[in-house]
Amino acid sequence: MAHLFTPLTLRGVTLKNRLVVSPMCMYSAQDGFANDWHLVHLGSRAVGGAALVIQEATAVAPEGRITPDDLGIWQDEHLPFLRRITDFIKAQGAVAGIQLAHAGRKASHQSPWKGGAEIPPTAPGGWPTVAPSAQPFAPAETAPQALDAAGIRRVVANFEAATRRAVQAGYEVIEIHAAHGYLLHEFLSPLSNERTDEYGGSFENRIRLLLEVTEAVRAALPAELPLLVRISATDWTEGGWSADDSVALARQLQRRGVDLIDCSTGGNVPKAPIPVGPGYQVEFAARIRQETGLPTGAVGLITDAQQAETILADGQADLILLARELLRDPYFPLHAAQELGTEVPWPNQYERAKPRGSR
Repeated sequence: MAHLFTPLTLRGVTLKNRLVVSPMCMYSAQDGFANDWHLVHLGSRAVGGAALVIQEATAVAPEGRITPDDLGIWQDEHLPFLRRITDFIKAQGAVAGIQLAHAGRKASHQSPWKGGAEIPPTAPGGWPTVAPSAQPFAPAETAPQALDAAGIRRVVANFEAATRRAVQAGYEVIEIHAAHGYLLHEFLSPLSNERTDEYGGSFENRIRLLLEVTEAVRAALPAELPLLVRISATDWTEGGWSADDSVALARQLQRRGVDLIDCSTGGNVPKAPIPVGPGYQVEFAARIRQETGLPTGAVGLITDAQQAETILADGQADLILLARELLRDPYFPLHAAQELGTEVPWPNQYERAKPRGSR
């Protein structure tokens, strides 16, 4: 059997294969509420054979949304429709995951197809943003408010409460979003964190908030459910967060009950010189896995079955997270199995379309 279709167990959850739907913002919610778009979008990838379907960045607080159109989980009223989504995913033999997020200084923006510009806090639909320091992401944007001690405590409490709601809603994998220039990444990087208190300055201080969030989330999770953390393994900018920092952070997260590091990069610096190409982020997943022993997920321009299989066979990662490729082809896992000569079950409703020679 191909490596891509061997099961993986994280704590008490077993994934039927190594293909994961990477969290992708749909910008299709209203007041944080999921709707039929999210059910069909996420459900179709479960039908298509992915083992783990991770829901897009879901805001733990209203001010933590990237746009007014983001999903949220800051109130109990959000849960009934989310439960409908998780029930459907589970019925397809997949596992439902959720990425919990706070956008920090990159919040209060238009959705991409509405222009993507900042919505100033005084404009309709906008709100004040928060960050480690009063430093905007882009020079022309409004400066965020630097979080005080009470604000930091609220962030931790928001992640904890969101975790409890996520479990109620039926999610079996929780991912903390600490990447792409959003709030927790902003604290990690010296390029965005200019604080002089216990949350800024040294490496130990800059990782403090993420460790506190991780501890709170892990404590709120049943012991049998796995916890993932997505990081940007490098800022791709001199003087910023580095691969060495990521290895050191992974060791700290491992001690606090994190089960897998989801390795992305960038997002904290506008126009960073990122060498984008096929599998360009895999090296970071490989290094963290090799130096810490912690399972990792690889993401970033992984677009074909043999490429994904080689990453796993070479021991560079434990999971393959696909984003745009699964937008192009929701049934990529079924097609990949055929390409790699591995027999996997098709949904009963689609069995008649299974290629001959695959039965």
